[in-house]
Amino acid sequence: MGEPRIVVVGAGPAGVRCAETLLAAGIRPIVVDEGRRDGGQIYRRQPDGFTRPYVKLYGTEAARAENLHQSFERLRAQIDYRPQTLAWNVAQGKLHIVHDGHASALAYDALILCPGATDRLMPVKGWQFAGTYSLGAAQIALKSQACAIGRQVVFMGTGPLLYLVAHQYVQAGAKVAAVLDTSKTAARLRALPRLLARVDVLRKGRALVNGLKRAGVRVENGIEPLEIVGNPDDGVHGVRYRNARGEVAQIECDAVGLGYHLRPETQLADLARCAFRFDALTRQWVPQIDELGRSSEKGVYLAGDGARVLGADGAEIAGRLAAYAALSDLGHAVPAVTLDALRREQHKIDRFRLGLAEAFAWPAAQAARLSDDTILCRCEGITAGELRRVVREEGAQEANRAKAFSRVGMGRCQGRYCGHAGAEVIAAAASVPLEQVGRLRGQAPVKPLAIATVEDTE
Repeated sequence: MGEPRIVVVGAGPAGVRCAETLLAAGIRPIVVDEGRRDGGQIYRRQPDGFTRPYVKLYGTEAARAENLHQSFERLRAQIDYRPQTLAWNVAQGKLHIVHDGHASALAYDALILCPGATDRLMPVKGWQFAGTYSLGAAQIALKSQACAIGRQVVFMGTGPLLYLVAHQYVQAGAKVAAVLDTSKTAARLRALPRLLARVDVLRKGRALVNGLKRAGVRVENGIEPLEIVGNPDDGVHGVRYRNARGEVAQIECDAVGLGYHLRPETQLADLARCAFRFDALTRQWVPQIDELGRSSEKGVYLAGDGARVLGADGAEIAGRLAAYAALSDLGHAVPAVTLDALRREQHKIDRFRLGLAEAFAWPAAQAARLSDDTILCRCEGITAGELRRVVREEGAQEANRAKAFSRVGMGRCQGRYCGHAGAEVIAAAASVPLEQVGRLRGQAPVKPLAIATVEDTE
């Protein structure tokens, strides 16, 4: 019997540690990576020829980023690494991929999905104007293109990533006008017992905030976004919001970075027919996995932020655990002591994750307050009012039915950026629990393919 074929999707923290663990067990995995180089989004590499120091590019995570990059450089020649390759479907025991305009399918004995996460976004009036970016897009511009998204930037939303990206911009010499956070001080205090599970990370977060203030950045929390001020011709002019005292304020800027923590990239898991569960704390559907990352589907494993958002260090642990789960299921011996140590560390990180979800809550009520003329789905240009209309007049109280009637979620992003807010709008308009609205079904291709794509056989 030959060596089992294990395919890993993603070369971020989870994918790299997963591949490293498999290689140590004598298995040469195939690593499919949509990126040009390893690192994922959080540790995205800078362009060739750029030599900004790690501490400027990654801040408090510089040492961890450098370690991950160096680890992958040691692995690269020993694995089957396929960069700039899109995994676009999973069907009948095969992963369908596209590279350089050529499509093929990889049969697997084990598939370990480490696709990472994307920004979780709540619409605000005017967010369709040029100059509005997600936090992730703002990071890509800085890391991969060595440029800022604007001359004067406001970062708005909530969660640790909000402060990290703002800090990275300040370190790069960009002008950050303000960081506006919707989370409330009382919620952070309530979450403190869980957050104390990782005092070191808590201190890093406080250091980021203090560093922003020392740099002269306006930092406010407990705000409510009202409008991104601008026009279709020349884009963003400013941000209007209600502060914690209930006063309406406006800040001039030419770019806005938006984000409300992260959402797992779950499309491939959905296409692989993995079961999902509703997470009431974060108000979203996530893949159902066991402690090691096994999904409900035999031979399919999930690791890192693509299953639950644990952060980069949590993703590294999850990648190792998923590799051990696959190895165990394929008949390889797995060190119990190592597993126990990884699980203990994962439990601590998961407790911290729950604290973050409580401290930086998803602003669900904001969806109900969106004006009818607010663009909800930027891909299709559909307003919140139109979605409410199909709920009330067409009886579309389920996500996919509302999608069929309104086109919300039918665009290029397939609901990645409007799906969560759209579900909140449906639930509020129909006066039903959010979990009753359900979730948008994943469909292949998970991202657009060129019409000139040629199918190969492998």
